Amino acid sequence: MPRLSGSVLGIAGVLLGLSQTVLAQMSPSRRQQDEEAAAAAACAMCGGCGIAIILLVVAIIALNIALLVWVARDAKARGMDSSALWMLLVMFTGLIGLLIYILSRPQGQLVSCPHCQNKRLQVSAKCPHCGNA
Repeated sequence: MPRLSGSVLGIAGVLLGLSQTVLAQMSPSRRQQDEEAAAAAACAMCGGCGIAIILLVVAIIALNIALLVWVARDAKARGMDSSALWMLLVMFTGLIGLLIYILSRPQGQLVSCPHCQNKRLQVSAKCPHCGNA
């Protein structure tokens, strides 16, 4: 726990004393209303943070799934036999695996195959999807 300086402790003591004085002067019903309002505000904040965290986790999972689908499709379009292995590499290693995939994949222009309309490398002799030239 970090040490607090004497002036900070003094200010905290003064604020604590003032808050106790204000609470002592309040009527019991007003004090209970204020405590209930503070509790409700704390619950609302906690619930809002929980929803935000859940949405963040869902967004990260959705982004990872989209990235894995892109890697698998790109590897298949570039004629790489092991698109599932590349997908597993990216899934388990994250951004490092994606960087390795991007640097090691065959470079070139992707064009549509005239027979099956799937993407393939322009320089490849056969389409990896249908096998036609």
